[in-house]
Amino acid sequence: MTKRSIFSFLTIILFLVIALLYWSAQPTNEIFTRSTLYNIEDLETVDFKAYDSVELSASDLYKADAIKKVIQGEQYRAAWSTKIKVPIVFLDTLKGGMTIVEKGGGKQTHSLELLGVDGISYTLRSVNKDVNPLIPQFLKTLHLENIVVDGISAQHPLAAVLVAELADKAQVLHTHPQLVFVPKQEILGNFNQEFGNRLFLLEYETKSDVNYTPHKNVMEIMDTDNLQELKLELKDSLVIDEGSLVRSRLFDLLIGDWDRHTKQWGWAVQKQDSIYNAIPIGGDRDNAFFNADGVIPKLLSNKHIVKELRPFEKDIDYMEGLVYPFDVYFLSQTSESTFLEQAKTLQALLTDQELEQALKVWPSQISALDGEDILQKIKERRNDLLDYAKEFHAIIQKKKLLNAPLKGSEDLDLNASLLSCFQCADE
Repeated sequence: MTKRSIFSFLTIILFLVIALLYWSAQPTNEIFTRSTLYNIEDLETVDFKAYDSVELSASDLYKADAIKKVIQGEQYRAAWSTKIKVPIVFLDTLKGGMTIVEKGGGKQTHSLELLGVDGISYTLRSVNKDVNPLIPQFLKTLHLENIVVDGISAQHPLAAVLVAELADKAQVLHTHPQLVFVPKQEILGNFNQEFGNRLFLLEYETKSDVNYTPHKNVMEIMDTDNLQELKLELKDSLVIDEGSLVRSRLFDLLIGDWDRHTKQWGWAVQKQDSIYNAIPIGGDRDNAFFNADGVIPKLLSNKHIVKELRPFEKDIDYMEGLVYPFDVYFLSQTSESTFLEQAKTLQALLTDQELEQALKVWPSQISALDGEDILQKIKERRNDLLDYAKEFHAIIQKKKLLNAPLKGSEDLDLNASLLSCFQCADE
């Protein structure tokens, strides 16, 4: 074969690849959809108070032909379109009655902050994501919005529910998400159009004036920026529970949750004599079990493209991408022995039997699709957790202390020490 024929052959192959990529990324008719309800003829006239639950599929937006599955991945498309049964809730009677506080400010997740009669803060977080604000203009110009829209199929629609069950097994604080269907209702008022007749995760907020954790003597549950302000006031009287934070972060490695920035954490501040102990609470675990199958997702998740976008496989391919400024800020002075101790604890708590028991929280039709694969990957990661703990700790130690605020703390007036790391303020 001559050089010219080789070049011609490679050119044809490249053209075919580009054509397939373009074909698979062609826009769907919709960028955002709500869940598909079954056995309900008219959403506007049905009296949902006559029902205690509804059958629905989270979304039909991610159905794909064979070419699209090759180029953009199989992902969790089947789980998104599988029929499940979800309880119906009315906010005026939920847990004794809820008051709407405000609409959340998430980019792709629609959320509504609620206050219960018990004084506890809750939130409704949409399972269906609206990625329109995230689509770059050049993709819109090329009519390739579907690359971003379809990316949500890499998230499992019921991930947060299984993660909550696993977190209980791991003795890790979390926000206790539950799937609920919220019909249009009077209490929603002007929010009916955006939030009515939709599938949500109902969970605790990562901030609350009233304690919802099993820990006693918790004075408040607060966001990280409020914790930093409290540190300015209490100085070395306020410490973080390093063991709990290390366990939470190692737990994130087990479940493959790559998106753990600062604003996804709350802190239960517990008073113990003259010391205040801040225990971490992880929220928003939408990206657990993240599936980066397919040509485009594999390209994007290359460590040289988007290093944070780590796929959930049996092993962790690039630990560097999973270490956040949050970790350096809070764990730069934590010993390797603490990491190893917490890794051993997780290995002891998350036995095969406990993992398999946790999976039962999913509807059988969902676990039949993805359960075995997810559990096998968790087991493999658990078995290697001591090595991962050492590596995670080593990377934190190699990184320089921060010289810029954490995400969400940009407006705080912090001194240089507290800007660098939480424990630095004690020095």
